[in-house]
Amino acid sequence: MTSEQNAEQLENGTTAATMSSPETTISEPPYSIFDNRQKWLIIIIVSTAATFSGFASNIYFPALPTIATDLNVSVELVNLTVTSYLIFQGLAPSLWGPISDVKGRRIAYICTFLVFLGACIGLAETRNYPTLIVLRCLQSTGSASTIAIGSGVIGDITTRAERGGYMGIFQAGLLVPVAVGPVIGGAIAGSLGWKAIFWFLTIYTGVFLCILIALLPETLRSTVKNGSRLPSNLVMRFPLIVYQKASKIDWQRETPDDQSVSKKSVNILGSLRILFSNHAAPIIVFLAVYYAVWQMSITAMSSLFKTRYGLTEIQIGLTFIANGVGSMVGTLVTGKILDKDYRRVKAKYEASLDTGRRSRHEEDFPLEKARLRLVPAFSVLQCLSILLFGWTIQYPQKVHIAVPIVSTFITGWTAISTQSLIMTYLVDIFHDRSAAASASLNLARCLFAAGGTSFVMPMVNGVGVGVAFTICAAVQAVALIGPLIQYNFAARWRGKDREKSEQKDGEGKNEK
Repeated sequence: MTSEQNAEQLENGTTAATMSSPETTISEPPYSIFDNRQKWLIIIIVSTAATFSGFASNIYFPALPTIATDLNVSVELVNLTVTSYLIFQGLAPSLWGPISDVKGRRIAYICTFLVFLGACIGLAETRNYPTLIVLRCLQSTGSASTIAIGSGVIGDITTRAERGGYMGIFQAGLLVPVAVGPVIGGAIAGSLGWKAIFWFLTIYTGVFLCILIALLPETLRSTVKNGSRLPSNLVMRFPLIVYQKASKIDWQRETPDDQSVSKKSVNILGSLRILFSNHAAPIIVFLAVYYAVWQMSITAMSSLFKTRYGLTEIQIGLTFIANGVGSMVGTLVTGKILDKDYRRVKAKYEASLDTGRRSRHEEDFPLEKARLRLVPAFSVLQCLSILLFGWTIQYPQKVHIAVPIVSTFITGWTAISTQSLIMTYLVDIFHDRSAAASASLNLARCLFAAGGTSFVMPMVNGVGVGVAFTICAAVQAVALIGPLIQYNFAARWRGKDREKSEQKDGEGKNEK
């Protein structure tokens, strides 16, 4: 049984144990020594860090037509900078995620932000298209992994019972740029020029990097355990020592004799193994399709609203607010639903167990029922919103612009709610490799989105907006097979793998 499972049992049963026998209160250490105040500070920091990936992507959208004119290239070529950004957004966490799972969260964060900072300075001085596309790839390499690393931090400090709510806050922070990024980008590009966008990102990055170094403790459990182990590495040591002194949780520091840290190597193929495993592949492919269609609609918005409704850059930026607000509202609500569903399913499951099966109840817990129940509902709503978006923009002279804007609110709400459900589910399954699990999800969704954004405008120009997004909705409907497979077979697959592992352990003991 894992320390996370022990912690959940302590949350449910510590009070009773304390009343009956004082000796039982010291049987298990806390899952994390960070108290609620410290957890909230850590969540705020990693949520802010996650905004950089979204800001670098969304702040750029309103300026796409202007960049095309300034660099004397077509809008389709400028859209390829979005595609290249998404490709590296998918690939980069496969490197940085495993590094953070082995070398530490702080080291990974510092390295990624230094790369991002350098790319932003270069982009602010860009004078030609080849430089733009190369530096956008480098910028994506630096910013994209903040999501995977942040998911790892949340997995380090939270148990399953509370993780849904914290993941909801994390996703909401991640989505602030979706709401305000295009507005800021449109305002900056319209008044100071598109290059000023990247000077803004340079200043934002420099200030935040200093805050992160000063306030974010190392949380990697293989290095600091539940926060009670103080590593010798100075980068990891501070400010963890400050958090230990300020924590209101009762905990005991591990002695030097206990510090048997197992040396692990960085496995950059770990995320690929998760991606192609039967435990994750069906649900990840499903989410990748839905994320790709969402990104295709966002990428097409700037050009479609400019050509069909005659909007300016600042006005285009304002149209993105609905999508961002829908995303934030959805993930905040979904986080609360996740925690409520988990407690409800767990209470019902434990009540159904007999005494003889209680020792294995955590391994047999129906995680899919607790985490994936709302996926079909959100999926159907997103398909309908995509159809509404495509067919209303098809006839701008007959349909007011408010209608497609409202549809983007629904799309953002459902897309991110689905992503929040699935990301929490993957962190639960791969809690010891949470950053790699998040990286595998990121890899699939970004590669799918890169492909989609590369041909969305040619498809729209070829068959029309309505037909193009009808095709997208049809593909989404087919992708619903993924969660159906996951819901019905994933628990059985985990059980078989557990039996094989136990059989191997038994054979090893017999040989000894």
